Amino acid sequence: MSVTSSPQMQASQRHTALVRITHWITVISFLTLLVTGVEIIISHPRFYWGETGNSGTTPLFKIPVPASRDTVPTGYNYTWPDQNGWSRYLHFEAAWVLVITGLIYVTAGLLTRHFRKNLLPAPADRKWHPFREVFAKSLRRAPPDPAESHAYNVVQRTAYLVVIFVLFPLIIWTGLALSPSFDSALPATVNLLGGRQSARTLHFFLTDLLVLFLIVHVAMISLAGFWSRMRGMITGRIAAPPERI
Repeated sequence: MSVTSSPQMQASQRHTALVRITHWITVISFLTLLVTGVEIIISHPRFYWGETGNSGTTPLFKIPVPASRDTVPTGYNYTWPDQNGWSRYLHFEAAWVLVITGLIYVTAGLLTRHFRKNLLPAPADRKWHPFREVFAKSLRRAPPDPAESHAYNVVQRTAYLVVIFVLFPLIIWTGLALSPSFDSALPATVNLLGGRQSARTLHFFLTDLLVLFLIVHVAMISLAGFWSRMRGMITGRIAAPPERI
């Protein structure tokens, strides 16, 4: 009597060393920016539009939390501990780490054609139907296609390109616009955003979009197999069943 064994899982290459290293540096930098950014916002949880804005100016909107400064009117009769000093310093340092890492990743991606080969959707996928299929499978909680062990689906590809080439450049631009030295050296780039306070408000909304991307990104990884995808981003290899002939 013959015994049929189940096919052995094979490890295949998924991510290069450069992609993995820049990915994890980006993760650490972004989380650092997020934590320090929250502390900076708490020091003045009011947002304005234009060039100027202060405690005596009517805000465009405000976040309903106590401030860490008693000079900022929030409607609360207490303040949080003021962490504005170290958070601004660390925010600045983490931002430059992120910028340098991003430049290395984008430069290498262009030279190796990583974006064209691995992220740019195929011409046949640049329509609504492939996107709809991916969303429908996610809502049904259907397992990912075997091909997704080796390549991103069209939604992932599009989302990554938007984050890399749209959201990150914009958040860097709006962040630099908050620097007085940048404003003095290149005032036209700040004026294009509507002023320094407008840049701060846009910076806040861009951060919200990146946080939303992060949440969806982690959710999709969990649906596809969290530990398998994590192992792939750490070791560069991911387990996949052998092809059947």
